[in-house]
Amino acid sequence: MVDDRDDSGLPNERSRSFGRGSPGARGSRNMIQPDAVAKPPSRSTSVRNPFIVAGNAIFVILMLLAIGGYFGLRQFTTPGPLTAAKTVYVPKGSGRDEIADTLEREGVITGATTFTTGIFLLGRGKDLRAGEYAFQPNVSMYDVMKTMLEGKVIQHALTIPEGLTSQAIIDKLNQDDLLTGDAPPVPPEGSLLPDTYNYERGTTRSAMVRRMQDEQKQTVEEIWKQRAPNLPLKSPAEMVTLASIVEKETGQADERPHVASVFVNRLQKNMRLQSDPTVIYGMVGGKGRLDPTQKIDTSWKSPFNTYTNAGLPPSPIANPGRAAMEAAASPLATKDLYFVADGSGGHAFAATLDEHNKNVTRWRQLQQQGGDATPAPVADPPATPAPAVAPAPAAIPAPVGPAAA
Repeated sequence: MVDDRDDSGLPNERSRSFGRGSPGARGSRNMIQPDAVAKPPSRSTSVRNPFIVAGNAIFVILMLLAIGGYFGLRQFTTPGPLTAAKTVYVPKGSGRDEIADTLEREGVITGATTFTTGIFLLGRGKDLRAGEYAFQPNVSMYDVMKTMLEGKVIQHALTIPEGLTSQAIIDKLNQDDLLTGDAPPVPPEGSLLPDTYNYERGTTRSAMVRRMQDEQKQTVEEIWKQRAPNLPLKSPAEMVTLASIVEKETGQADERPHVASVFVNRLQKNMRLQSDPTVIYGMVGGKGRLDPTQKIDTSWKSPFNTYTNAGLPPSPIANPGRAAMEAAASPLATKDLYFVADGSGGHAFAATLDEHNKNVTRWRQLQQQGGDATPAPVADPPATPAPAVAPAPAAIPAPVGPAAA
């Protein structure tokens, strides 16, 4: 028999620990179980806040934009690729992307995308003006934008000489390749102001005509208000008609008031004007020059023939300039009724028929000697015939002077 006591007589603890249901058995099971692992600390509710999450995302985005903006700004403001001055034309109606593509294609900027992004971020994408621009070498994108925002387009000059007919002015507009669009119908004679006009490439021909008409209307009103008293002119239209005759009779500025006085004196005396340019206008209809082989026919049946018709012609015979209109409105105070070329480019004036005949004789002598017996040249001159020599019938005084169209 086996005794579960040890040598000391005490119960054997080892055997007792394996007993069924003994406390030792329960303790043994507790000893082999692993230690409990501590739970990880829970995240702060503030970290999970959607506003903070969104704020962090926005911060990152702003940082990236700032970095990109810095490098973009450097590229936007650094010197560009253009190595020499260049003229670039941006057609009207071009959008932001079209403008950028044109500038890149012409070598003014390095990248169209950088340019469009830059002007978009600056809020000026819709403010760029189309037109023709002159860019200097190494111009930056920023300076390109500034130039186009200010509309510093190239200005071209169109000079309309005094004394051109309306048909001739329309022809001149049609010959200008920088203008666009069809010209309007030929305006009335005398309704356009000859001058030098600055304009942008791409301006329409119709716009140029309207501008000339507006300038003429304003100039006529201004001069008419300052006219001399007791003029034999009933309206601004008659002033323009007289000015057109003065314009075609002389090309010397200092002679215009004197020539105007001759016609004013004739009108006051009910004398026929006998101006060769009016006859020429009636013969060619204001559409061209008189054929050099064709002589002036003072008997030509036309309402513009001031040899056969009293008073002013029915309309101007050309478009006079400001100086000619001022001369017609404020002529020189003289008693002269005649003038003829004096061989120096100007004219000899006379108050009597006898003195005029003497001037004509001297003029013909100069012709025979090979001297300069023609009037000063003016725009679009026709052939210059020799004037008839007085005396003439009482109803038709001797000619005022030679033609100077």
